[in-house]
Amino acid sequence: MQRIQLAEDLQFSRVIHGLWRLNEWNYSDAELLSLIEWCIDHGITTFDHADIYGGYTCEKLFGNALALSPGLRENIELVTKCGIVLESPERPAHRSHHYNTSKSHILASVEQSLMNLRTDYIDMLLIHRPDPLMDPEGVAEAFQALKCSGKVRYFGVSNFKDHQYRMLESYLPEKLVTNQIELSAYELENMLDGTLNLCQEKRIPPMAWSPLAGGKVFTGDTEKDRRVRTALESVQAEIGAASLDEVMYAWLYTHPADIMPIVGSGKRERISAAINALSYKLDQDQWFRIFTAVQGYDIP
Repeated sequence: MQRIQLAEDLQFSRVIHGLWRLNEWNYSDAELLSLIEWCIDHGITTFDHADIYGGYTCEKLFGNALALSPGLRENIELVTKCGIVLESPERPAHRSHHYNTSKSHILASVEQSLMNLRTDYIDMLLIHRPDPLMDPEGVAEAFQALKCSGKVRYFGVSNFKDHQYRMLESYLPEKLVTNQIELSAYELENMLDGTLNLCQEKRIPPMAWSPLAGGKVFTGDTEKDRRVRTALESVQAEIGAASLDEVMYAWLYTHPADIMPIVGSGKRERISAAINALSYKLDQDQWFRIFTAVQGYDIP
């Protein structure tokens, strides 16, 4: 498995396992531990979380499984996010769905994540969404406190546009090291609006969520679905890929930005597709055929 360098002493596996829907997989602790061990055996050592996933349940489910084999912690990298607040009648501060990137909220969220994940440090903390009420000085103070205490090693953001990224980083004593963005051979917004360009400018490898666009291209019946599917099928036949999944992952891998796709499945065969795709590299003709199919018009 290829390793991606994010900082001097931090590498992620090129394929990242996402736990967004972990609570829907209905795994026992032992079954989840088996999946974690399978991922590690296949070179996937980076696991992506957020405090809110599964209605605040997924981190704890993962931590319960990890507690069955605590020694695995030193072999993996844990990513989590904070800043989104979900409405919850059981929590007085959660009267509505909103953002909270205050210093106190960030610190409290990390403490809860550490408890949930059964660990004493997080490898990467991300601000989950841009917050129009963000006080960047407060975020900087929170990051510095977490860094100095050893509770978080590095920091990044998620879903930030280039101007939002630059604004926050300008207040920080250390550079951000990633931006987790939506990106796939179906959704090109962040490739076309400068967000991915900023990652390359800053030399930060991006994490890509929804790298298969939620699967809509496989079964959807819109004109775009059919157009993109036809292009993917054509390239699949040429490179000998086993599935359209592999072609979509290979399309991301071919880009020079060291994109790290987040595979949000509990099925080994779906995770394997992202691993297998590392053996393919599309040529310019193949890559652009898919690119223009997604856009729906030819390049100038």
